[in-house]
Order: sequence, then C-alpha cells, then structure tokens
Amino acid sequence: MRQRKPLVVANWKMNGDQCLAHQVSDSLAALSGSLPDILICPPVIFLPNFPKHPHYSLGAQNLSEQAAGAFTGEISAVMLAQAGASHVIVGHSERRTLFGETNQQVTKKVEQALDAGLKPILCIGETASQRSEEKTFQVLAEQLDAVYSAQPQWLEASVVAYEPLWAIGTGNTATPEQAQQVHAFIRQHLTQYSADAAAALRILYGGSVNAGNSEALFAQADVDGALIGGASLNAAEFAAICLSAKGE
Repeated sequence: MRQRKPLVVANWKMNGDQCLAHQVSDSLAALSGSLPDILICPPVIFLPNFPKHPHYSLGAQNLSEQAAGAFTGEISAVMLAQAGASHVIVGHSERRTLFGETNQQVTKKVEQALDAGLKPILCIGETASQRSEEKTFQVLAEQLDAVYSAQPQWLEASVVAYEPLWAIGTGNTATPEQAQQVHAFIRQHLTQYSADAAAALRILYGGSVNAGNSEALFAQADVDGALIGGASLNAAEFAAICLSAKGE
C-alpha cells in the first residue's frame, strides 16, 4: 500500500473565471469513494469564489519574496494565508524562464511561505537541451540544494513537483518509466538532508498530464500525484484525473 497519500494540484495559471470556479467546485463536491488530496490554485482573486468543501483545499500560484512594503502589485505569503490558501506554488518553470526568477529568489519565497504557515510546492525541472546533454540530474540537484542545503528542516514541510520544461503545455509527456526514474533520483538525493523526510515527501509530476495518462503515471512508486495545467480547466477531466489517483 502506498504510504504517501496522493496530491493532485490544479494550476489554472492566468485562466479561468467565477463560472469555472463553481463548475470545478461542483464537480469535485460530487465525487465519492477514496480520493487523493486535491488542491486548486486559481488566480488569487478567485479564491473567495470557491465554497468551502472537504474534498479540496485552495492554494496560490506565486508569492512575493518580501514580507511587506512598497512592492506595487506583489502579494505576500501572509495575505495568501488570510485569503484562504494553504499551499503556494514556488519556482514554477514559467516564473523561472519568463520572469527570470533565480534559485536565490525561489529560496526566499519558500522561506516566506513557511513563515506564514503555507506549504510550498517547489517546482524543479530541466529544459530539452539540458536533457539531451544528460544534465537532468545535475540541474535538479542544483535546484533542490539551493533550497534545502542551508535549511534541511524545510523539507519536512514541503512538496516537490518535477516538471520537465520540454513537456509543459507541449502535449509531450514523460513516460511513466521516465517520470519514475527522475522521482526516484529526487527522493534519493534528498536523503542527505533527512532520510525520513525524503521518504515521506510527496513528489508530483507536472507536464501535460491528462485523464488519458494520469493513471499510468500515478501507478509509479515515487509519483505521488500531479501538478495539472491545461487539463485542470476542464471540470470533468480534472475530476477524472483525481479519481485515477485513488487516494488511500
């Protein structure tokens, strides 16, 4: 039996509206049976549009590395917590590539999240060129070590999401075997900070996950759920993905 309860996360990115919030909420509320932990991360302005329901929790897609101050347009971890978020996505590949976030900024954001009582979902991943150059493990190790080498205790309160950049929004998905190989590396690499925390850590896969491939991915020993992008914008498909995770 799987020791780690699966976690399925919807990352709406800059999509959705109040209508979708109610559609997804209604779809998830209708589910029954053994379910995974389910987290919805809409644009933060829609957090108040979700009715409270035991089948899901709410999270945010980003946060400021600053606690407060004259940072126009930024949103702090404390604000997210007060808005109802329990988790926050940190270091998503789009934040790293489109907005130039560095490992140092990502580390500061993880710290802000934890200080506010939020659980960070740390995103790591390699580009297509890095994979072709066989640098996948090197890149992932650097991204992980930037966060946990100085503060290994943070690992106990984290979720990690592996999202190969070559698979995000492209329709290309790592095979279940490829995902398992990388997830097993991540878990093993993190044992240097805490073997117990590494064993308990939920490692999600993100990269063109849909209702057609989710069950095979979730069947892998070290794939503990998924970070869902486009498919999470379809209420019925996202519900089907959640059912395929078969929470214990």
